[in-house]
Amino acid sequence: MAELEAEMHHLIKKRKTNASGNAEDVDTGASGSMTVLTETNFIGSGSSPTETNNSASTGNCYEVFLSFRGPDTRHNFTDHLYHGLLNAGIHAFRDDDELRQGENIKPELLAAIRNSKISIPIFSVNYGRSSWCLDELVQIMERKNNNGQIVLPIFYKVKPDEVRYQTGKFGEAFKEREKHSLGRSSFDPAILEKWKQALIEVSNLKGYEADGSEAKLVKSVVQKVLSELKKKSELIISKNLVGIDSHVKNIMELLDDKSHALLFVGIHGMGGIGKTTLAKAIYNKLSDQFEHRSFIADIRESWKRNGVHYLQNQLIFDLSKHENAVHDKDEGINYISSRFKDKKVLLLLDDVDDVDQVNFLAGNHDWFSLGSRIIITARNKKILELARDFPPSGFEGLTREVVSTTGGLPLSLEVLGSLFCGKESKAWRDDKKVRKGSR
Repeated sequence: MAELEAEMHHLIKKRKTNASGNAEDVDTGASGSMTVLTETNFIGSGSSPTETNNSASTGNCYEVFLSFRGPDTRHNFTDHLYHGLLNAGIHAFRDDDELRQGENIKPELLAAIRNSKISIPIFSVNYGRSSWCLDELVQIMERKNNNGQIVLPIFYKVKPDEVRYQTGKFGEAFKEREKHSLGRSSFDPAILEKWKQALIEVSNLKGYEADGSEAKLVKSVVQKVLSELKKKSELIISKNLVGIDSHVKNIMELLDDKSHALLFVGIHGMGGIGKTTLAKAIYNKLSDQFEHRSFIADIRESWKRNGVHYLQNQLIFDLSKHENAVHDKDEGINYISSRFKDKKVLLLLDDVDDVDQVNFLAGNHDWFSLGSRIIITARNKKILELARDFPPSGFEGLTREVVSTTGGLPLSLEVLGSLFCGKESKAWRDDKKVRKGSR
């Protein structure tokens, strides 16, 4: 990394656009240098859980579990929140409480609560009228107390004190449930005490009160969920790294200066010098700013083993939670380029060794919304240079001459582009003269 800062400033391009667990490239102290290419039009070319649905199975893991009283909020606030979470790429579970039968909570619901990272109980007037909701809450609070599950309560048209002390209209509904339950000979009074204790505990947590714009509340909750999930799912990097903080700081300053542009960052250098570690650190710094993000590791090897559409499907799933969406590279290009135009995304494409890997995954500058960040690591600097879709400053006239000379034929342009890439402008002119004279 010793030469990073000096070379980085030389390689920065300032044009504005118009519009976890694989092998890590850690800093081993090897000799050599790593450089960073940053520009707005630097273009060339996880796991897959089942798609979110409303019926959990014991094998499914969710990021968020929603507990709510259906007749109160299913078709308004809860529906808006659920789809807000889905649109942010968050794997959420909501139960079809209208289909419930019997008095006992189902094993599928217990599994969904246990396997979720965050639970959001939505307290409405009639929440306490439902033994199902109260049983869910008991399980949620047990999970919080025993396993540290995050709980974000929302008080929808009720006050936390009404939930804590079972007063007001919330209290009236709860007392109806209490009377009905105690009237059954099979009911264990200890369950009633568990309900009350859970209501006390949850109302003491920092939550949200729905007393204004529901749209703003949904946005706020989604951002909070993203922030909490980020803490649980940051890319793993080696601890006690020496010398990385200054490089991360410099790159973050460059990215912050162009916050409204679509930016591509290229990091290149020999194997083992720390490219992946640096890229992961930047990705972790940025991730809570993005609802849609994807880290594709070890592309060089995965490309050989699985093919391009496998990587395209991984990217699509990470950004939209749509599983196995495409079956070949052309379908993948069409899908990615059309579905994410209005999405601000964060991508980390790790260990690229062929320009087509960039072309098929990150494509052109209009594939994603302004504000997107695409980070690429590669051993070969030429791969990053080949991926640019605009000529460097000072080469615009020469590129127009080349286009005119070839008549704009795509194959000719591709061949000449590969030939001229990385050469000085004088070499372009000399090579053109030789080719014209040989006709």
